[in-house]
Amino acid sequence: MNDVAPSPEAAVVAERLTKRYGSLTAIEDLSFSVAPGEIVGFLGPNGAGKSTTMRILSGTMPGTSGRATIWGKSVALDPAEAKRHMAYMPENNPLPEDLKVEEYLTLRAKLKDVESKHVAERVAKVMEDCDLTRRATGRLIGQLSKGFRQRVGIADALLAEPKVVILDEPTIGLDPHQILGIRDLIRSLRGKMAVLISSHILHEVEQVCDKVVIINRGRLVAMGRTADLRRELVPETSFTLVAQIGLPELAALLHPLDPAATMELQSSEGAWQRFRIVLPAASPLRETLARTLLSANISLREIAEEKIGLEDIFLAATRRTPQDLRRP
Repeated sequence: MNDVAPSPEAAVVAERLTKRYGSLTAIEDLSFSVAPGEIVGFLGPNGAGKSTTMRILSGTMPGTSGRATIWGKSVALDPAEAKRHMAYMPENNPLPEDLKVEEYLTLRAKLKDVESKHVAERVAKVMEDCDLTRRATGRLIGQLSKGFRQRVGIADALLAEPKVVILDEPTIGLDPHQILGIRDLIRSLRGKMAVLISSHILHEVEQVCDKVVIINRGRLVAMGRTADLRRELVPETSFTLVAQIGLPELAALLHPLDPAATMELQSSEGAWQRFRIVLPAASPLRETLARTLLSANISLREIAEEKIGLEDIFLAATRRTPQDLRRP
């Protein structure tokens, strides 16, 4: 008989979470979820309420109202059971400076009820995964750089192989090479653990996360996969065009095909003109722009669609209001 409990539909649930400090509201009516094995980026401007939300989910801070669950267990009503399934690394992770890395991780493994016979194995595994074995073995934590202290914090979070990992700015203080290592490490957790990660490095979030949750002023303003949010929030397509044509002639050529198309002359180099062309979502020119110009015998040097990344999505989302999110 299989006595393993089935996985819940959501590993992490925030349901109408609100946190008030007197007259100040840090987060309000905030709802989102993270599926088992899913990696979710949690984004927002400074002061948006990201760290507050993570503290409530991790059980280190009570909410004013709403519900938070970890692996189906209420953080408020059953905190011990919820924490048994979860590991949390805060942005400013306090570490004892007078312990060696492996001493600290061994102590933490025992505190997390890792079986005695597996403690050494788990310590060695997380040190290797977090690139600590070669450069941090035998060293006091107080001798480590900020970047390597972050690695120790992540190693600590992974020790007991939790079902849910909450990481608040895990790449802060890391150099580009170290960030790549942490990116690969987080990717390796996909399908094994649910990961909720906040970061100001939007490119890294885009590289590793299955979806993003964006908040602003304590409220949800966007949630979903990057491709879906791109279509929703930045429906226009922009092209860079370098051609031998003037702005009036370009407008006369394109406007009969799409009156809503806009174009701007950006620079000139002899007979060559550089334009930025913006087309609405349903514009027929999105697929035929190059062919239209070539059919008109326009000399082209360059035509390229501008890439819409997570930074553009983030900026568009944080300009929204909660009412915008509820519109059909």
